[in-house]
Amino acid sequence: MAKVFAIANQKGGVGKTTTCINLAASLVATKRRVLLIDLDPQGNATMGSGVDKQTLEHSIYDVLTGESTVGEAMQFSEHGGYQLLPANRDLTAAEVVLLEMKMKESRLRYALAPIRENYDYILIDCPPALSMLTVNALVAADGVIIPMQCEYYALEGLTDLMNSIQRIGELLNPTLKIEGLLRTMYDPRISLTNDVSAQLKSHFGEQLYDVVIPRNVRLAEAPSFGMPALAYDKQSRGAIAYLALAGELVRRQRSAAKTATV
Repeated sequence: MAKVFAIANQKGGVGKTTTCINLAASLVATKRRVLLIDLDPQGNATMGSGVDKQTLEHSIYDVLTGESTVGEAMQFSEHGGYQLLPANRDLTAAEVVLLEMKMKESRLRYALAPIRENYDYILIDCPPALSMLTVNALVAADGVIIPMQCEYYALEGLTDLMNSIQRIGELLNPTLKIEGLLRTMYDPRISLTNDVSAQLKSHFGEQLYDVVIPRNVRLAEAPSFGMPALAYDKQSRGAIAYLALAGELVRRQRSAAKTATV
């Protein structure tokens, strides 16, 4: 059964969508079956996966509101090799519509239940706010991957995010945990980057991924061509870093599974 990970951070511009797209493609490269869910009304993960958000017949909005099934809304990312539940501006209305629905926090969880066995990993690209959409992602998820830049304000926002995840875990999803923290847009030449990185390592220990994602032009360029960096330039530092992250994620899952069976 699929492991479901929400890629979340209340701060924007930290690499959530970049991580979703490139981690999904990298997991596919390791022969895993992957579903990426775009839960951001901006639809950036949809466009970055090579799917036109303007021409969608069904989207994740229809799935959340019960107007279509997951299968009807499903798209395929040709360059990424993964399945996609796309999003567009329609998703903005979901905030209001969900408030009037029963089990509003669990709509995504129940929608995914019938298809979880079809995948090894399901990644959810969350909007940069603790909205009803993000709450749905956290209720549906087994764990949270937090991309963040190594800067002062990122540390400040991390505390708020941790508190939010803890509250949602206590109220709605007791098994929810922090899967890992991912350092993105990493530039070791900047002293503050190294200082914050050291603080993260000291405070979070093994929850901090060993892999860091560097600042990389190819990572920034690839979405405009509707493809992950692995398809755009597989030799780029960004593509190689996300392949390494996929490997680390798989190894951690394998290790956790072994520990659970002992």
